[in-house]
Amino acid sequence: MDRVLITGGAGYLGSTLCEKLLRSGHRVTVLDSLLYGPAALMHLCAHPGFDFIHGDARNRDLLERLIRSHDVVVPLAAIVGAPACDRLAHDATTTNRDAVILAHELCSNNQLVIYPTTNSGYGTQSGTVLCTEDTPLEPISLYGRTKVEAERRLLEHENVVTFRLATVFGASPRMRLDLLVNHFVYAAVTDGTIVIFEKDFKRNYLHVRDVADAILHAMLHRDTMCGRAFNVGLDEANLSKAELAEKIKSHVPDFYIHYAEYGRDPDQRNYIVSNERLAKAGFVARRDLDEGILELLSAYRMFGRAPMKNVTAVQGRWLGDKEAAVPEKVATGAAS
Repeated sequence: MDRVLITGGAGYLGSTLCEKLLRSGHRVTVLDSLLYGPAALMHLCAHPGFDFIHGDARNRDLLERLIRSHDVVVPLAAIVGAPACDRLAHDATTTNRDAVILAHELCSNNQLVIYPTTNSGYGTQSGTVLCTEDTPLEPISLYGRTKVEAERRLLEHENVVTFRLATVFGASPRMRLDLLVNHFVYAAVTDGTIVIFEKDFKRNYLHVRDVADAILHAMLHRDTMCGRAFNVGLDEANLSKAELAEKIKSHVPDFYIHYAEYGRDPDQRNYIVSNERLAKAGFVARRDLDEGILELLSAYRMFGRAPMKNVTAVQGRWLGDKEAAVPEKVATGAAS
Protein backbone atom coordinates (compact mmCIF):
# COMPACT_ATOMS: atom_id res chain seq x y z
CA MET A 1 0.00 0.00 0.00
CA ASP A 2 1.42 3.36 -1.10
CA ARG A 3 0.54 6.80 0.20
CA VAL A 4 -0.09 8.84 -2.94
CA LEU A 5 -0.20 12.64 -3.17
CA ILE A 6 -2.04 13.99 -6.22
CA THR A 7 -1.90 17.69 -6.96
CA GLY A 8 -4.86 18.79 -9.04
CA GLY A 9 -6.68 15.62 -8.02
CA ALA A 10 -10.14 17.17 -8.41
CA GLY A 11 -9.69 17.50 -12.18
CA TYR A 12 -10.61 15.38 -15.17
CA LEU A 13 -7.76 12.88 -14.76
CA GLY A 14 -7.33 13.16 -11.02
CA SER A 15 -10.90 12.40 -9.99
CA THR A 16 -10.78 9.17 -12.02
CA LEU A 17 -7.31 8.27 -10.74
CA CYS A 18 -8.35 8.72 -7.11
CA GLU A 19 -11.09 6.11 -7.48
CA LYS A 20 -8.70 3.62 -9.08
CA LEU A 21 -6.01 4.00 -6.41
CA LEU A 22 -8.46 3.76 -3.51
CA ARG A 23 -10.05 0.63 -4.97
CA SER A 24 -6.55 -0.85 -5.30
CA GLY A 25 -5.88 -0.37 -1.59
CA HIS A 26 -3.70 2.74 -1.66
CA ARG A 27 -4.14 5.84 0.47
CA VAL A 28 -4.73 9.07 -1.44
CA THR A 29 -4.28 12.72 -0.54
CA VAL A 30 -5.49 15.36 -2.98
CA LEU A 31 -4.12 18.89 -3.00
CA ASP A 32 -6.35 21.12 -5.10
CA SER A 33 -7.48 24.75 -5.24
CA LEU A 34 -10.96 23.60 -6.35
CA LEU A 35 -11.12 25.95 -9.31
CA TYR A 36 -14.12 23.95 -10.56
CA GLY A 37 -15.62 23.17 -7.17
CA PRO A 38 -15.63 20.03 -4.97
CA ALA A 39 -18.30 17.91 -6.67
CA ALA A 40 -15.86 15.59 -8.47
CA LEU A 41 -14.50 14.25 -5.17
CA MET A 42 -17.52 14.35 -2.86
CA HIS A 43 -18.28 10.66 -3.39
CA LEU A 44 -14.84 9.73 -2.03
CA CYS A 45 -15.14 11.51 1.31
CA ALA A 46 -16.47 8.46 3.14
CA HIS A 47 -13.47 6.34 2.13
CA PRO A 48 -11.05 5.93 5.07
CA GLY A 49 -8.05 6.08 2.74
CA PHE A 50 -8.97 9.46 1.25
CA ASP A 51 -7.85 12.89 2.43
CA PHE A 52 -8.20 16.34 0.93
CA ILE A 53 -6.16 19.50 1.39
CA HIS A 54 -7.41 22.78 -0.05
CA GLY A 55 -4.45 24.71 -1.41
CA ASP A 56 -2.23 25.72 -4.30
CA ALA A 57 0.36 23.34 -5.77
CA ARG A 58 2.73 26.32 -6.03
CA ASN A 59 2.81 26.81 -2.24
CA ARG A 60 6.28 25.56 -1.32
CA ASP A 61 5.73 25.27 2.43
CA LEU A 62 2.47 23.36 2.03
CA LEU A 63 3.88 21.10 -0.66
CA GLU A 64 6.99 20.31 1.38
CA ARG A 65 4.92 19.34 4.41
CA LEU A 66 2.66 17.06 2.37
CA ILE A 67 5.35 15.36 0.29
CA ARG A 68 7.23 14.36 3.42
CA SER A 69 4.54 11.84 4.38
CA HIS A 70 3.91 10.25 0.95
CA ASP A 71 5.54 7.53 -1.11
CA VAL A 72 4.34 8.57 -4.56
CA VAL A 73 3.67 12.04 -6.00
CA VAL A 74 1.51 12.56 -9.10
CA PRO A 75 1.62 16.24 -10.17
CA LEU A 76 -1.55 16.86 -12.14
CA ALA A 77 -2.28 20.49 -11.22
CA ALA A 78 -2.20 22.49 -14.45
CA ILE A 79 -3.78 25.13 -16.61
CA VAL A 80 -4.89 22.80 -19.39
CA GLY A 81 -5.10 23.47 -23.11
CA ALA A 82 -3.58 26.04 -25.43
CA PRO A 83 -6.34 28.70 -25.26
CA ALA A 84 -6.43 28.70 -21.45
CA CYS A 85 -2.65 28.90 -21.24
CA ASP A 86 -2.55 31.80 -23.66
CA ARG A 87 -5.07 33.71 -21.53
CA LEU A 88 -3.37 32.83 -18.23
CA ALA A 89 0.26 32.72 -19.28
CA HIS A 90 1.75 33.44 -15.86
CA ASP A 91 -0.42 30.87 -14.08
CA ALA A 92 0.30 28.34 -16.82
CA THR A 93 4.06 28.73 -16.51
CA THR A 94 4.16 28.70 -12.71
CA THR A 95 1.72 25.77 -12.40
CA ASN A 96 2.45 23.56 -15.40
CA ARG A 97 6.23 23.87 -15.22
CA ASP A 98 7.51 25.46 -12.02
CA ALA A 99 5.22 23.67 -9.56
CA VAL A 100 5.99 20.29 -11.13
CA ILE A 101 9.74 20.89 -10.91
CA LEU A 102 9.31 22.11 -7.32
CA ALA A 103 7.37 18.98 -6.34
CA HIS A 104 10.17 16.80 -7.62
CA GLU A 105 12.86 18.87 -5.92
CA LEU A 106 11.10 18.34 -2.60
CA CYS A 107 11.09 14.56 -3.04
CA SER A 108 13.83 12.23 -1.85
CA ASN A 109 15.37 9.68 -4.19
CA ASN A 110 13.23 7.01 -2.51
CA GLN A 111 9.98 8.71 -3.46
CA LEU A 112 8.45 7.99 -6.85
CA VAL A 113 7.21 10.83 -9.09
CA ILE A 114 4.81 9.86 -11.89
CA TYR A 115 4.27 12.76 -14.26
CA PRO A 116 1.42 12.49 -16.78
CA THR A 117 2.31 15.01 -19.47
CA THR A 118 1.11 15.25 -23.08
CA ASN A 119 2.20 13.91 -26.41
CA SER A 120 1.26 17.26 -27.95
CA GLY A 121 4.98 18.03 -27.64
CA TYR A 122 5.40 16.17 -30.94
CA GLY A 123 3.81 19.21 -32.55
CA THR A 124 3.51 19.36 -36.31
CA GLN A 125 5.07 16.12 -37.47
CA SER A 126 3.97 14.77 -40.83
CA GLY A 127 1.21 12.53 -39.51
CA THR A 128 2.69 9.67 -41.52
CA VAL A 129 5.69 8.56 -39.42
CA LEU A 130 5.16 7.12 -35.96
CA CYS A 131 6.58 9.30 -33.20
CA THR A 132 8.55 7.37 -30.60
CA GLU A 133 9.91 8.62 -27.30
CA ASP A 134 13.14 9.44 -29.17
CA THR A 135 11.40 11.73 -31.68
CA PRO A 136 12.46 15.38 -31.13
CA LEU A 137 9.87 17.38 -29.22
CA GLU A 138 8.60 20.47 -31.04
CA PRO A 139 5.74 21.96 -28.99
CA ILE A 140 3.81 24.68 -30.78
CA SER A 141 1.93 26.24 -27.86
CA LEU A 142 2.71 27.63 -24.41
CA TYR A 143 0.81 24.67 -22.97
CA GLY A 144 3.04 22.23 -24.84
CA ARG A 145 6.23 24.12 -23.97
CA THR A 146 5.53 24.23 -20.24
CA LYS A 147 4.79 20.51 -20.15
CA VAL A 148 7.85 19.60 -22.22
CA GLU A 149 10.14 21.78 -20.10
CA ALA A 150 8.86 20.19 -16.89
CA GLU A 151 9.32 16.68 -18.29
CA ARG A 152 12.83 17.46 -19.48
CA ARG A 153 13.88 18.55 -15.99
CA LEU A 154 12.26 15.56 -14.29
CA LEU A 155 13.89 13.04 -16.61
CA GLU A 156 17.30 14.17 -15.41
CA HIS A 157 16.56 12.02 -12.34
CA GLU A 158 16.03 8.32 -11.78
CA ASN A 159 12.97 8.36 -9.50
CA VAL A 160 10.63 9.56 -12.25
CA VAL A 161 8.27 7.96 -14.76
CA THR A 162 6.68 10.28 -17.32
CA PHE A 163 3.68 9.42 -19.47
CA ARG A 164 3.13 11.29 -22.73
CA LEU A 165 -0.62 10.97 -22.93
CA ALA A 166 -2.57 10.81 -26.16
CA THR A 167 -5.69 12.97 -26.46
CA VAL A 168 -7.83 11.67 -23.61
CA PHE A 169 -11.54 10.88 -23.91
CA GLY A 170 -14.35 9.43 -21.82
CA ALA A 171 -16.60 10.38 -18.93
CA SER A 172 -15.14 11.59 -15.66
CA PRO A 173 -16.56 13.00 -12.41
CA ARG A 174 -15.04 16.35 -13.50
CA MET A 175 -16.16 16.26 -17.08
CA ARG A 176 -14.44 18.14 -19.91
CA LEU A 177 -16.00 18.97 -23.27
CA ASP A 178 -12.98 20.63 -24.87
CA LEU A 179 -11.15 17.36 -25.59
CA LEU A 180 -11.46 16.34 -29.23
CA VAL A 181 -13.46 13.10 -28.91
CA ASN A 182 -15.65 14.47 -26.12
CA HIS A 183 -16.29 17.63 -28.14
CA PHE A 184 -17.10 15.83 -31.39
CA VAL A 185 -19.57 13.50 -29.67
CA TYR A 186 -21.18 16.40 -27.86
CA ALA A 187 -21.58 18.28 -31.14
CA ALA A 188 -23.15 15.18 -32.70
CA VAL A 189 -25.87 14.89 -30.06
CA THR A 190 -26.55 18.57 -29.47
CA ASP A 191 -26.07 20.55 -32.67
CA GLY A 192 -26.21 17.49 -34.89
CA THR A 193 -23.54 18.99 -37.11
CA ILE A 194 -19.90 20.03 -37.11
CA VAL A 195 -17.53 21.94 -39.40
CA ILE A 196 -14.04 20.45 -39.51
CA PHE A 197 -10.98 22.29 -40.75
CA GLU A 198 -7.91 20.41 -41.96
CA LYS A 199 -9.67 17.09 -41.70
CA ASP A 200 -6.56 14.99 -42.37
CA PHE A 201 -4.63 16.20 -39.31
CA LYS A 202 -4.01 13.17 -37.11
CA ARG A 203 -3.92 12.50 -33.41
CA ASN A 204 -3.70 9.52 -31.06
CA TYR A 205 -6.41 8.83 -28.44
CA LEU A 206 -6.66 7.29 -24.95
CA HIS A 207 -9.46 6.59 -22.48
CA VAL A 208 -9.28 8.44 -19.17
CA ARG A 209 -9.54 5.18 -17.19
CA ASP A 210 -6.59 3.77 -19.12
CA VAL A 211 -4.58 6.74 -17.85
CA ALA A 212 -5.39 5.70 -14.29
CA ASP A 213 -4.48 2.08 -15.06
CA ALA A 214 -1.14 3.15 -16.57
CA ILE A 215 -0.24 5.13 -13.45
CA LEU A 216 -1.05 2.17 -11.22
CA HIS A 217 1.07 -0.03 -13.50
CA ALA A 218 4.02 2.34 -13.05
CA MET A 219 3.63 2.18 -9.29
CA LEU A 220 3.79 -1.61 -9.43
CA HIS A 221 6.73 -1.71 -11.87
CA ARG A 222 8.76 1.30 -10.81
CA ASP A 223 12.03 -0.63 -10.70
CA THR A 224 11.97 -1.28 -14.45
CA MET A 225 10.24 1.92 -15.61
CA CYS A 226 11.95 4.71 -13.68
CA GLY A 227 13.99 7.30 -15.53
CA ARG A 228 12.09 6.92 -18.80
CA ALA A 229 9.31 8.54 -20.81
CA PHE A 230 6.47 6.45 -22.24
CA ASN A 231 3.90 7.25 -24.89
CA VAL A 232 0.43 6.16 -23.76
CA GLY A 233 -2.33 5.71 -26.31
CA LEU A 234 -4.30 3.28 -28.44
CA ASP A 235 -2.27 1.87 -31.31
CA GLU A 236 -5.43 1.39 -33.38
CA ALA A 237 -6.51 4.99 -32.72
CA ASN A 238 -3.98 6.98 -34.72
CA LEU A 239 -6.79 8.69 -36.58
CA SER A 240 -7.40 11.84 -38.58
CA LYS A 241 -10.14 14.21 -37.48
CA ALA A 242 -12.23 13.00 -40.41
CA GLU A 243 -11.81 9.35 -39.42
CA LEU A 244 -12.80 10.18 -35.85
CA ALA A 245 -15.90 12.07 -36.99
CA GLU A 246 -16.98 9.20 -39.25
CA LYS A 247 -16.57 6.74 -36.40
CA ILE A 248 -18.87 8.89 -34.26
CA LYS A 249 -21.33 9.10 -37.15
CA SER A 250 -21.54 5.30 -37.15
CA HIS A 251 -23.13 5.63 -33.68
CA VAL A 252 -25.09 8.84 -34.40
CA PRO A 253 -26.28 8.37 -38.02
CA ASP A 254 -27.90 11.82 -38.30
CA PHE A 255 -24.62 13.57 -37.49
CA TYR A 256 -23.87 15.95 -40.39
CA ILE A 257 -20.15 16.52 -40.97
CA HIS A 258 -18.93 19.35 -43.18
CA TYR A 259 -15.28 19.31 -44.20
CA ALA A 260 -14.29 22.91 -44.91
CA GLU A 261 -12.09 23.39 -47.96
CA TYR A 262 -10.97 26.78 -46.72
CA GLY A 263 -9.99 27.94 -43.28
CA ARG A 264 -7.34 27.02 -40.78
CA ASP A 265 -7.58 25.15 -37.50
CA PRO A 266 -5.73 27.16 -34.83
CA ASP A 267 -4.51 23.83 -33.42
CA GLN A 268 -1.92 22.73 -35.96
CA ARG A 269 -0.84 19.50 -34.23
CA ASN A 270 -0.54 16.61 -36.65
CA TYR A 271 1.20 13.42 -35.57
CA ILE A 272 0.77 9.70 -34.95
CA VAL A 273 2.40 7.85 -32.09
CA SER A 274 3.97 4.50 -31.30
CA ASN A 275 3.16 3.02 -27.89
CA GLU A 276 5.54 0.09 -28.28
CA ARG A 277 7.87 1.04 -25.43
CA LEU A 278 5.04 0.92 -22.89
CA ALA A 279 3.76 -2.37 -24.32
CA LYS A 280 7.22 -3.86 -23.74
CA ALA A 281 6.98 -2.58 -20.15
CA GLY A 282 3.81 -4.63 -19.74
CA PHE A 283 0.96 -2.16 -20.26
CA VAL A 284 -1.44 -1.83 -23.20
CA ALA A 285 -4.46 0.49 -23.22
CA ARG A 286 -7.59 -1.61 -23.62
CA ARG A 287 -10.63 0.70 -23.91
CA ASP A 288 -11.31 1.51 -27.55
CA LEU A 289 -12.96 4.50 -29.16
CA ASP A 290 -16.26 2.74 -29.79
CA GLU A 291 -16.54 1.92 -26.09
CA GLY A 292 -15.74 5.53 -25.24
CA ILE A 293 -18.25 6.96 -27.70
CA LEU A 294 -21.05 4.80 -26.29
CA GLU A 295 -20.06 5.86 -22.79
CA LEU A 296 -20.17 9.53 -23.79
CA LEU A 297 -23.57 9.11 -25.43
CA SER A 298 -24.84 7.73 -22.14
CA ALA A 299 -23.19 10.52 -20.15
CA TYR A 300 -24.61 13.29 -22.30
CA ARG A 301 -28.14 12.06 -21.68
CA MET A 302 -27.61 13.28 -18.11
CA PHE A 303 -26.77 16.80 -19.23
CA GLY A 304 -30.38 17.67 -19.97
CA ARG A 305 -30.94 21.29 -20.75
CA ALA A 306 -27.68 22.83 -21.90
CA PRO A 307 -26.70 26.24 -20.49
CA MET A 308 -27.90 29.15 -22.63
CA LYS A 309 -30.19 26.91 -24.72
CA ASN A 310 -33.97 26.95 -24.67
CA VAL A 311 -34.58 23.23 -24.81
CA THR A 312 -32.57 20.15 -24.03
CA ALA A 313 -30.25 19.53 -26.93
CA VAL A 314 -30.13 15.74 -26.81
CA GLN A 315 -32.54 14.57 -29.48
CA GLY A 316 -34.73 11.51 -29.15
CA ARG A 317 -33.87 10.02 -32.52
CA TRP A 318 -30.82 8.18 -31.10
CA LEU A 319 -31.83 7.73 -27.45
CA GLY A 320 -33.62 4.47 -28.03
CA ASP A 321 -36.20 5.51 -25.42
CA LYS A 322 -39.29 7.10 -26.90
CA GLU A 323 -40.59 8.06 -23.47
CA ALA A 324 -37.47 10.19 -22.91
CA ALA A 325 -37.29 11.63 -26.39
CA VAL A 326 -37.53 15.34 -27.05
CA PRO A 327 -40.18 15.88 -29.74
CA GLU A 328 -38.54 16.57 -33.09
CA LYS A 329 -41.03 19.41 -33.72
CA VAL A 330 -39.64 21.46 -30.84
CA ALA A 331 -37.20 23.88 -32.44
CA THR A 332 -34.08 24.85 -30.53
CA GLY A 333 -34.96 28.50 -31.07
CA ALA A 334 -38.46 28.23 -29.58
CA ALA A 335 -39.37 30.04 -26.40
CA SER A 336 -39.23 27.94 -23.26
